[in-house]
Amino acid sequence: MERQSGSSVLGRAQISKAGPARIRAVLYMAAVVGPRYNPHVKAVYERLLARGKSKMSSLGAAMRKLVHLCFGVLKTQQPYQHDYLKNA
Repeated sequence: MERQSGSSVLGRAQISKAGPARIRAVLYMAAVVGPRYNPHVKAVYERLLARGKSKMSSLGAAMRKLVHLCFGVLKTQQPYQHDYLKNA
């Protein structure tokens, strides 16, 4: 969630408080360690940092990437494959 109120746009981005707090907390902690162990999350995180985004915004994008990966696993009913792009 970015602050945008006229000319006063100074301030850091924050994580939105919408949705269940427990799920948001679990996703946040997973996104903190995700770039260390998951190559897809690491690619998203580092790409946004290289563009000049803040660390919090990049973590938010990593959280979203994790949600998409989880949804794909639930939808296909198959275990997560770290090389899923090569198999497609």
